Amino acid sequence: MLHEVALPLIPGIGGGNARLLVSYCGSAKDVFSVPKERLTKIPGVGDVLAGRIATHQKEVLRQAEQILARAEREKVKILFYTSPEYPNRLRNLPDSPLLLYYKGTADLNASKVISIVGTRKSTEYGRMVTEQLVQGLVKHGALVVSGLAYGIDIAAHKAALRAGLPTVGVMATGIDAVYPSVHKSVAEKMLFQGGLLTENPFETKPDAPRFPARNRIIAGLADCTIVVESTQKGGSLISADIAHSYDREVMAVPGPILSETSQGCNQLIKSLKAVPYTQFKDLEELLNWDKALAPPAVPATEEWDLKEFTAEERQVLRTLKEAGPSHIDVISRHTNLSMNQLSSVLLTLEFSGRVKSLPGKQFALV
Repeated sequence: MLHEVALPLIPGIGGGNARLLVSYCGSAKDVFSVPKERLTKIPGVGDVLAGRIATHQKEVLRQAEQILARAEREKVKILFYTSPEYPNRLRNLPDSPLLLYYKGTADLNASKVISIVGTRKSTEYGRMVTEQLVQGLVKHGALVVSGLAYGIDIAAHKAALRAGLPTVGVMATGIDAVYPSVHKSVAEKMLFQGGLLTENPFETKPDAPRFPARNRIIAGLADCTIVVESTQKGGSLISADIAHSYDREVMAVPGPILSETSQGCNQLIKSLKAVPYTQFKDLEELLNWDKALAPPAVPATEEWDLKEFTAEERQVLRTLKEAGPSHIDVISRHTNLSMNQLSSVLLTLEFSGRVKSLPGKQFALV
């Protein structure tokens, strides 16, 4: 893990070029041992970046040793993007974090994950909707994700704790510094019923640019991001836009047209970037959680000659046969196919009449 922690500490190394280096070199450790001449031949690396890897090698490895020692003392898990515990919903996203720092008990790969976000200037209306929303999630045992901020975020975390649901706070700081500090007592409770997650090393301060970056993790972790209240330029709109760009479901709670804290939500709905949330059934229908809406899977593959399908198509058919109607993210995790591969396979199976699409990016056997 030493080299995995050290790699993003090199100036100029981000998630994209780090993955490229690991892919070409074989592992994070090999990136540090490959001669500079070979590194420069990797597309997108060049002399400057290859030189930085050589120049900063001793320094970042020393820093990584200190980080690992502190993580062990403070019981913090460090998840490289190849780690089995790394969130699968994040893994294939184009800007997913290379490394995550995690402390807690929640399963980051829970079968149902909902992100709840909103304005820091929440109203009683927004807090009541948040409470009712979380209560609806109890029967599904969903993981609740938010950003530990004032307003709707902390209301979602508190509601989840009261309801007995796991809840994870995604931080824009190092995992050692809860921001705002007034929420530290809530964060401590979450360690035993959820957890804290960040891509930032220890002692990272809450600088403004880190919050939009944090929002992409909130959006990427979930099956659906729900904006409860938002002003016209609220930070939660960033999370909604990112979730929309990831082709994830987005919902927004409509509110009074004269209410400042409902302007962002109403605009999301108006622009068709979000589905209206007016009752919990709306979420169940969107994600096909309501079993009454999901037609039973017909084990038709028993009558098919699977030899007529490609290996990838057989993986998808077996998954749908065993699991029944499933969300595209679930199918991806079970088959280990990338979203591009899976979308192509599903389209082919739809054209052949073997698979049909359902609401909420769900698929089932015909």
